[in-house]
Amino acid sequence: MVRSMTGFGRYELNADEKKVTVELRSVNHRYLDVSIKMPKKLSQFESAIRSELKNYIERGKVDVFITWEDHSGSEEFVEYNKELASEYLKYMRQMAADFGLDDDVRVSTLSRCPDVLSMKEADQDEEEIWNILKQAIDKAAEKFVEARTVEGENLRADLEAKLETMLGNVEFITGRSPEIIAEFKKGLEDKVRDLLGDTTVNESRLLMEVTLFADKICVDEELVRLRSHIETTRDTLKKGGAVGRKLDFIAQEMNREANTILSKTNDLAVSDRAIELKTDIEKVREQIQNIE
Repeated sequence: MVRSMTGFGRYELNADEKKVTVELRSVNHRYLDVSIKMPKKLSQFESAIRSELKNYIERGKVDVFITWEDHSGSEEFVEYNKELASEYLKYMRQMAADFGLDDDVRVSTLSRCPDVLSMKEADQDEEEIWNILKQAIDKAAEKFVEARTVEGENLRADLEAKLETMLGNVEFITGRSPEIIAEFKKGLEDKVRDLLGDTTVNESRLLMEVTLFADKICVDEELVRLRSHIETTRDTLKKGGAVGRKLDFIAQEMNREANTILSKTNDLAVSDRAIELKTDIEKVREQIQNIE
């Protein structure tokens, strides 16, 4: 299936008094650009997170938001540095003796000294944390891909409708080309007869002029290539997957053929259809920018 580059996915996982929430948002981008915002304690898993997301996403600017809560009460503890407290106490008493001050050192005084009491984090079970985190990432990514797929199928339907319109214009120009030559030949014959009266028209000379004109306005090769590009785009959309770059290249080629057709024609009806082709191709290219 075709996937859009615009998507959203969110999942919240509760496990062993821990809660992790993963949210993914994306917009169009030429390549895969992942930005991750998460608690500092999870930063060691950034590389693993990026690798995991590559299993689900190939293109797009993706913003990842991760929150982590631990209600087990085992993550932080108070550490008492007895040796440092002893040093503070020794120098406080020395200061009292040196300056003849009262030795009024209390426990509350020592506890406020830097690093006597400090908050520490318990050693983490990295494997346990990663298993929980990976589950949440996978579930959020699945929802994210599902949203991209739904949007992608809407894009595919719209593109196929535009391709059908383009093919109709190609068929019109194909059928109109012989009529243009026939009209040119008849007009040339009438003009010659008006000029020469009853004089016999030089058929070989007339045929040469018609041949030169036909060669000048001939767009058979462009039409064949344009029809082929339309069919290739259809087949690629049916095949699905990460086809955005390929489709963008094909659209550029289609635009080149339409430009050539427009530059060669001197027929108003063909010009109108060629302009319609260019307009539809531009719309197709805009839509393709949204495809992964």
